[in-house]
Amino acid sequence: MTTTNVAPFRLKPWFSERPWGRKDLKPWYAETGTNELVGEAWLTGPQCVVEEGELEGRTLESLSEMLGGEFPLLVKLLFPNEKLSVQVHPDDAQAQAAGGARGKTECWYVLEAEPGAAVALGLKPGADAEKIKAAIADGTMEDLMEWVPVSVGDMLFVDAGTVHAIGPGVVLLETQQTSDITYRLYDYGRPRELHLEQGLKVIRAKTAAGKVAPKEMAGFTRLIEQKYFVVDRFELGRMEERSLTMDGAGCLVGLRGKVWVITPGDEVELEPGKAVVIPQGTGEVIVDAEEGATFVRCVAPVSAG
Repeated sequence: MTTTNVAPFRLKPWFSERPWGRKDLKPWYAETGTNELVGEAWLTGPQCVVEEGELEGRTLESLSEMLGGEFPLLVKLLFPNEKLSVQVHPDDAQAQAAGGARGKTECWYVLEAEPGAAVALGLKPGADAEKIKAAIADGTMEDLMEWVPVSVGDMLFVDAGTVHAIGPGVVLLETQQTSDITYRLYDYGRPRELHLEQGLKVIRAKTAAGKVAPKEMAGFTRLIEQKYFVVDRFELGRMEERSLTMDGAGCLVGLRGKVWVITPGDEVELEPGKAVVIPQGTGEVIVDAEEGATFVRCVAPVSAG
């Protein structure tokens, strides 16, 4: 897939209401357009709308043909005020067998964390299907899970088949395959549908989930490198300029400060809590920070296509 005729563009976040979310997402977002609890800000969701330029008002989904296919990464900010459900996702083969397009492997980068914040990644040894069913029935599912304390700057890999959960007191940047397939196993008594039968079929006792150590590269920090995504963090000082390339379809996500994303004849501003999509085939882009900034580059490697 080679695309060179679409300039980088910024998307307006789409806010997903969730019972475990928050009403106030400051300082990330001044307003959400709803009085309901918001759990997720989708930065590259199919329904996200281009904010300016020739494509203004178009959804990311509507641009699939121009981009050479569906955008492969769904990038979100998560704002849990309460515990999320205990869930598991299928891999590509399992999802396709159930009629889906692809599975859901993801990662979480911790942007904020209160003391004692934790996530659950995987099951304790010996937690088989019968024990899972019994724990769900008597409300002790959390006891079967491996809980991992988290701090700001942690990166966690969550591969398909991993039973997982997120506790309150964090803000996470989630990068995942573009898929919304979730099998909810346990939901703390909330009146939402559970998917125990489907979930038990895709659970794996051992997975590769866990914390990932960062790697210092030439001019940036590699947070994670996996089959479906590579996520890098960039720190720019005042008036610093940097040239970047994208080795596949991807986006830049602002975390602190603002930068200009510049290509020949075009430039777009990247703000905290928003994404600028860099179409595959764009080539080199210049990123210019006036006051200093932090952003991440999320890329779907060509081999993942």
